[in-house]
Amino acid sequence: MSVEPSTLALDPESRLTRTPPPAIIVIFGASGDLTKRKLGPALFNLAHQRLLPPETAVVGFARTAMTDDKFRANIRAGIDAHSRVEVTDESVWDGFASRLRYMTGSFDDAAAFARLASLLDELDATLGTAGNHLYYLATAPEFFPLIATNLGGAGLAEERDGRFARIVVEKPFGTDLASARALNEHLRQTFQEQQVYRIDHYLGKETVQNLLVFRFGNAIFEPIWNRRYVDHVQITVSEEIGVERRGGYYDQNGALRDIVQNHLMQVLAVVAMEPPARFDARDVRDEKVKLLRAIRPFDTDSTEQWALRGQYTAGWVGGERAPAYRQEQGVEAASSTETYVALRLEIDNWRWAGTPFYLRTGKRLPRRATEVAIRFKPAPHLPFASTAVEEVDPNMLVLRIQPDEGASLTFVAKVPGPQIDLRPVNMDFAYGTSFLRSSPDAYERLLLDCLLGDATLFIRWDEVERAWEIMDPLVARWKDDDDGLALYDAGSWGPPEADALLAREGRTWRRL
Repeated sequence: MSVEPSTLALDPESRLTRTPPPAIIVIFGASGDLTKRKLGPALFNLAHQRLLPPETAVVGFARTAMTDDKFRANIRAGIDAHSRVEVTDESVWDGFASRLRYMTGSFDDAAAFARLASLLDELDATLGTAGNHLYYLATAPEFFPLIATNLGGAGLAEERDGRFARIVVEKPFGTDLASARALNEHLRQTFQEQQVYRIDHYLGKETVQNLLVFRFGNAIFEPIWNRRYVDHVQITVSEEIGVERRGGYYDQNGALRDIVQNHLMQVLAVVAMEPPARFDARDVRDEKVKLLRAIRPFDTDSTEQWALRGQYTAGWVGGERAPAYRQEQGVEAASSTETYVALRLEIDNWRWAGTPFYLRTGKRLPRRATEVAIRFKPAPHLPFASTAVEEVDPNMLVLRIQPDEGASLTFVAKVPGPQIDLRPVNMDFAYGTSFLRSSPDAYERLLLDCLLGDATLFIRWDEVERAWEIMDPLVARWKDDDDGLALYDAGSWGPPEADALLAREGRTWRRL
């Protein structure tokens, strides 16, 4: 079956219609992979759609020595390899490239930041960017406090005379509650909270935003979005890849810090929060924080009842042989770092009391997929006593976040014929086929919102700290502890022990 998209979703680009004021975007760590794969293409796509004023400039800042022309060549290579929009009009590229600049500097060198301030003053005067500056920290997390301090020392954090100065902080926001609080406090010493944009690219994905539309824009869904009708919810982030070139970083963090504490908790908050009074930064984030505060604390004396961690061994993924995690480059030979996490959470509030939420994520699983599956309770009575029908599959709503963004609603229908024979059928909605256009990349939406000063899809300081309060006991329990580390073959759906989280309650993981 097909479904008309108008009542289920916003047009993927309908919100990308506002134009921000001219500004200079300074990317710290501009020689790195994030700039090449995501930031450069996203900024070009915004320029291509005429969503950036023509005066907008980009300044790369990194320790790697590079000329302006080399920086432009790197950005162009990233666009050619990773952009959803091809360069079909060289004049658009030429206009964008003419406003790309680069300077070499160390993050701990105050003199380099003084030179940066002089360059920004020069560009403000010649390009008409009005003193508006956006600083994007595309660096390793240990440099965040240093860069913020040096921006303040160079007078680049002040907002006056209608000019804005905003700082974008990439995850991870700390490695535990103490470090997250320390980072927040350090940022406060230089920037006001309204100047800080903590970015989680999952919140920029169309389907995550569409969750709000599904719930609060459609009268048929919100009335049943509660414990009376929902049996349980599963949220999955499945990855085919291993740690790739991030072995050293990943081995210090693991799946709990890399995916669960941020991406999964943010998606959970959007799925389960109460309706905001308005779709604005304060009200939406207030409701997310209230939801996170309602999550029942973990009992570390019975960890096996609600949490499981695993690590992949050698196996086959996508027809190729994959090494064991401990054989990956940069990983300790006896590492106990988890590459798979499964959790059972409960939310102690009026809407969700008694409804379990199951979260799982893992590397080297059979396929790449991120989805939310809402399993509804079975029909209370089947009036088919005179037929062979004894039970039917409960309804399920699946929201696909990646790679094929869309939604699927499963319900029961009668098979054509003279007797009662029931079978589940799907009603599907897909962005690509419904709108005949590609969805904007998450970074496009989020960068545009930064320039517009719209923090709705960014994470507030209390969200960060509350998420760490929930996960900290588990981080401490699993630290340097081999006990309970379940192994699974690369290419499988994770440790068999993860099934027990659901099986003891008569449930199973959904097959993706």
